[in-house]
Amino acid sequence: MGDRGRIDYDVLVIGAGFAGLHMLSELKKAGFRCHAYETGSGVGGTWYWNRYPGARCDIESVDYCFLHDRTLHRDWVWSERFAAQPEILRYAEHFADRAGLLPLITFETRVVAADFDALGGVWSVRTEHGDTVRTRFLVTAVGCMSAAHTPEIPGISRFRGERFHTGRWPHEPVDLAGKRVGIIGTGSSGIQVLPEIAEQAAEVVVFQRTPNFSVPAGNRPLTEAEQAAEPAKYDERVALASTTRFGHVVPGTGKPILDTGHGTRLAVLEDRWALGGTSIVAAFTDTGRDLEANALLADFVRDKIRATVTDPETAEQLVPKGYPIGTKRLCVSDGYFATFNRDHVRLVDLRAEPIEEVTADGVRTTGETFPLDVLVFATGYDAFTGALTRMNITGRDGVSLTRQWEKGPKSYLGLAVAGFPNLFTIAGPGSTMVLSNMLRAIEHHVGWIRDLLVTLRSADLLTAEAEADSQEDWACQVAAAASRTLYHHTDSYYSGANIDGKARVFMPYSGGLDVYRRICDSVAADGYRGFSLSRASEPGR
Repeated sequence: MGDRGRIDYDVLVIGAGFAGLHMLSELKKAGFRCHAYETGSGVGGTWYWNRYPGARCDIESVDYCFLHDRTLHRDWVWSERFAAQPEILRYAEHFADRAGLLPLITFETRVVAADFDALGGVWSVRTEHGDTVRTRFLVTAVGCMSAAHTPEIPGISRFRGERFHTGRWPHEPVDLAGKRVGIIGTGSSGIQVLPEIAEQAAEVVVFQRTPNFSVPAGNRPLTEAEQAAEPAKYDERVALASTTRFGHVVPGTGKPILDTGHGTRLAVLEDRWALGGTSIVAAFTDTGRDLEANALLADFVRDKIRATVTDPETAEQLVPKGYPIGTKRLCVSDGYFATFNRDHVRLVDLRAEPIEEVTADGVRTTGETFPLDVLVFATGYDAFTGALTRMNITGRDGVSLTRQWEKGPKSYLGLAVAGFPNLFTIAGPGSTMVLSNMLRAIEHHVGWIRDLLVTLRSADLLTAEAEADSQEDWACQVAAAASRTLYHHTDSYYSGANIDGKARVFMPYSGGLDVYRRICDSVAADGYRGFSLSRASEPGR
């Protein structure tokens, strides 16, 4: 049979972030021959690459961690309310070492192509080093936001200073002391990095296209009492993982803001602002689905910005307008808006004066030229699909995933794609992804995929493939869930609007992780409804 009869692995995993590590761990425990390829030189995924100053999780540490292992949860002690990148990376490294996963990972190796061999019923996967391996099942764990995006600004290659992207920050320290730094982008990473850069640089120019809502983090060290009490909360957290919208508790009043008196409403919002974190958007039940209700919350945050920024003109430029709060990612940072009160920090409104070009020595807008020594691109990612479509994945009949998703991604449950047998996408488009706690979503996806693979093995089945009709029905459910929210009032990376030429399709499932889990689990309980399961590589008839 030659090479066609060779199968190197039962399951190959692409990526060694939290999703890839957990998938490997579960496959190993279930007795599958498994391996992973990872582009970086270490584990951690998002937290390996995002090393920019100020990088920090916006979910509380005690919720942003694995729950599938009681001992792991008990033995790891978080130091802060919102963990910073170095601590989260240490946690990923601890998990990988504890589970004995490092021998199963080939680092510094990018997958450049994956082709499904219909006759052999296996995936042929090629790396950048020219190696090819064959695997029965292929699981992508590439992350929702890993394909860093730098906009095509004329002249970038001519810039003689240093250039950095927040999503690919150097591992070695970056010395910005005494330098003139330009930051392009004011999304989550731009908002986190600015206060840190302003502490070092001689001058900072922030180039803003769209102002973003940001709330205080209220970060602080966890007390010894809080740390000691955490293990006893394990069972409760496990239960909440499957019964709450986000995978963890986001406390609210349970009341509509429109039915709440002005004084009470203001007191609740002030309490949430002082507490810090994103729970302010869940304080009332109607701010995520009613424009009038949303405006009351948005105006509260806008007034906070105006009260913080001393220069009225700069404040108005920083005030988000024209879209509801929460329909773009709500950013979290202690000190972002106050940083604009510093004499050496300047805001440039690109709506009023767009960038014309990057010069050898800075940035020229339609209104002014800004001499710079360093350019920081906080310009985000080709989110949800970019890491997959850049990988040259080809399914049945030579159809590429990139081509199939040209008009927007469609999948079945965010887990599988019709025409691509035995390919599973952890946190793929069509799942809750970033609209829930990513660790809770990952744990559910990994467990679900593991159980399907065990079922196939037990029944001596070789192929699982999403059915086209089921995929189309799920795409309609994803769109319907989004239509019941305010997301369609905003252009955001949720719908690909940050990438020129990308199809505008709202990609996450917004019905809540609890509802999503019930749907996926009912599919499994019903014999994996919507999948063709067969002993041959041909699709079921």
